[in-house]
Amino acid sequence: MPIKIIIEKCTGCSLCIKACPFDAIRILDKKASIDLNKCNLCGACVEACKLKAILLEKPQPIPLAKDIKDYKDIWVFIEQKNSKIQPVSYELLGKAQELAKKLSCQVVGVLLGYNLDDQLDELIWRGADSIILVDSEKLANFQDEPYTNVLVKLINKYKPEILLCGATAIGRALISRVAVKIKAGLTADCTGLDIDPERKILLQTRPAFGGNIMATIISPDYRPQMATVRHKVMQPMEPDKKRKGKVIREVFDNSSYTSRARLVEIIEEVESLVNLAEADIIVSGGRGMGRAENFRLLEELARVLGGAVGASRAAVDAGWMPYSHQIGQTGRTVSPKIYIACGISGQIQHLVGMQSSKIIVAINKDPFAPIFKVATYGIVGDLFQIVPALTKRFKELKAKGR
Repeated sequence: MPIKIIIEKCTGCSLCIKACPFDAIRILDKKASIDLNKCNLCGACVEACKLKAILLEKPQPIPLAKDIKDYKDIWVFIEQKNSKIQPVSYELLGKAQELAKKLSCQVVGVLLGYNLDDQLDELIWRGADSIILVDSEKLANFQDEPYTNVLVKLINKYKPEILLCGATAIGRALISRVAVKIKAGLTADCTGLDIDPERKILLQTRPAFGGNIMATIISPDYRPQMATVRHKVMQPMEPDKKRKGKVIREVFDNSSYTSRARLVEIIEEVESLVNLAEADIIVSGGRGMGRAENFRLLEELARVLGGAVGASRAAVDAGWMPYSHQIGQTGRTVSPKIYIACGISGQIQHLVGMQSSKIIVAINKDPFAPIFKVATYGIVGDLFQIVPALTKRFKELKAKGR
């Protein structure tokens, strides 16, 4: 245990109890006892104990990387699902190109999968200067251990300076395991990436403390600098078919593909209306909707517009909509052409998930709601009158072929 009481020295004086800021110490049978579930290993009790009856052994820090200058280039993990490249990968390639210009380095796409040669050109057209491809039938579908083993071996061989990955179900499962294995830092769910002009290190910005502040995190002493980014936060490059790049093919032995888990079946999620992440138009509701039944108004409007229905965390927590529809810091990040916010106050936690929308239309009866500060167009009034009126008008226009 990292902290323990030396029973022979402890007299039960309770000085440690007064010093502990986490209420983790009790006196049992005239001896101090530490609750390890509460203890933060801060060491306050050690300093307070005059008899030196508490022993704290803090873990040794990981030594700094000595060959940090040997790391170069920006890597983007190319996520594929059912042999189809996922859109978040193109978004990250576009951002990686911006960062690479500031570092004067190359952008490398890392693709693990099976029979993906027909999609390599598209990756180069959209920002990859080169592609490291590991093609194996055993990598056709994502599994934690094989993908981790292969990516770790590639990192140890090529030494990338920066590694970016989508903050998707696959990305989150993979990249955290990789970070632990190579003993590197990882910043999750970034909403902004940049390069420090003086130190030439990655600036990783993400919401912190429940979204109340935006924190910029750096990893100056370890490589690669690793970050995950949510889908729809960054903008992809327009395809440039004149771009040329090279493909590096890597082969590994069967031991790299072993897994303690066995893939039994893949079940695709059935989306209602339109896929929320890919929708060009989203009609979203918040606490102002009042109850679950009222979301039918938004569903009807979304159906007329060919869009999807979203919800704030308050609406999801109230049980009015399922979590798969939640937009915000703890839900999905979206970037539609039009985002219609109905009865949503506009707290920062929600804005993080939709503020990159091209046009934001806010409908709220409170003229001072924060949502109006980011809205392109604001409508102050009763959404239960405004939404049906909009639906009716759009139906009329649609009937006229407009």
